[in-house]
Amino acid sequence: MTGDTADRSLAHWSEAGRTGMEAFYALATEDYRQLAAAADWPARLAGRATGGRVRLLDVACGSGKWPAALLRSGLPAEPRIEVDLLDPSAFSIAEARSVLAAPFVAAAEHEVGIEDLDPAAGPYDVAWAVHALYALPPDRLGAGLARMAAAVRPGGLGMVAQATAASHYLRVYEAYRADHEATPFTSADQVLAGLRELGADPEVRLLRYRTGSADRAVVGGFLQRCLFDDTLPLAAMEAGGPLGDYLAGCRGPAGYSFDHEVALITWG
Repeated sequence: MTGDTADRSLAHWSEAGRTGMEAFYALATEDYRQLAAAADWPARLAGRATGGRVRLLDVACGSGKWPAALLRSGLPAEPRIEVDLLDPSAFSIAEARSVLAAPFVAAAEHEVGIEDLDPAAGPYDVAWAVHALYALPPDRLGAGLARMAAAVRPGGLGMVAQATAASHYLRVYEAYRADHEATPFTSADQVLAGLRELGADPEVRLLRYRTGSADRAVVGGFLQRCLFDDTLPLAAMEAGGPLGDYLAGCRGPAGYSFDHEVALITWG
């Protein structure tokens, strides 16, 4: 492992990291399915349309798993949703672009972090960041949220989906950090605090669910991606210390199971 959290995250969003990415989504696709079922997204998106279309900013678009989940859930073909893809990884932008289908239409690309978005790119009818802000350094979170909130037009919709400190993603990384120097992941609570400091009045819905597998190869690949560290095999993670203790609590006769608590945060 080399580099801090943000650097290692960015390195994993690459062609060289595709195998790890696919192992991660063997379990993490459930994150997006849960979100797709949590709200009436067709109504929310159509309700923000202007001039028969929706201008949308996909913050830290990753590999496009969120729009793909909405498409699988039956998102109607109208209104047209023109998507600006924002991510510091050119690989991620290309991956996200490749999965878009009607009503989504790829528009501009912004190969930057949200804190560096050109204000002239907006305004947008909708801006969302879905499981996207974990590696945003704490000293840049406020600037990133400010830029995202400012990009949403009056009456538009802002949305962040982020795990809480009680969720697997935050808990496993904290256990890992006990033996590795690394910047903590950003939690939903920090996102909420940052939005409130900006004067937003966000609504919050907590989603709780569980993922898991008895396949050690799947679990090992999933955990390596959770930690952005592919140097640790599952057996080494289990060997002891805080990370081993945490994983012992996730392991049972049927294999591993991981508890998730995700805040669906909306404003505007």
